[in-house]
Amino acid sequence: MQGSKPAAITAQVTELEMTSPPKQSLPMPVNLHTAILRVLEIPLPYYHFLYLGVGKRWHWTDRLRMSDRELSAVLHDKGTSLSVLYVNGAPAGFFELQQRDHDVVEITHFGLMEHALGLGLGKWFLLQTLFAAWAMDPSKVTVSTNSLDHPRALQLYQQFGFSPVATGEVTIEPLTDDELLAFAKKL
Repeated sequence: MQGSKPAAITAQVTELEMTSPPKQSLPMPVNLHTAILRVLEIPLPYYHFLYLGVGKRWHWTDRLRMSDRELSAVLHDKGTSLSVLYVNGAPAGFFELQQRDHDVVEITHFGLMEHALGLGLGKWFLLQTLFAAWAMDPSKVTVSTNSLDHPRALQLYQQFGFSPVATGEVTIEPLTDDELLAFAKKL
């Protein structure tokens, strides 16, 4: 029996930008073994695993609905940088940066897997993401968040120096059970 199609969800989107690198520093969380590794040629099944692990609860769908050819073109583009956070040896989150032109770096994806939430990693990991973005030497860094994201996401971005520049509304088509099953079979 096929699963029914979930109802579409309307989300409020806020686009933000920052025009200078963060000034603060944060200590690495204690009592955790952490590593952030840049992935140069990520295998698509591993990317799907990370994307679902971080984004399922926030209704991330776009990259999962791309064909393998489309997704590979985006991920292996020279302007894309993808890094994975490991905690105690296991994947715990990732960030993806897109350098659209020399002047702008967009944080296209950023987040932690559910098992890494509540460990005090969020602010520290965002700061590491920002350091990586600014290391690409842009004049500004951009990010978008929406009302389906973590409840403190917008506040956290602003705390680190982002300013809202635009708002809008999007409609999200949640993943169906059949889509989730198909992705699980690919992993």
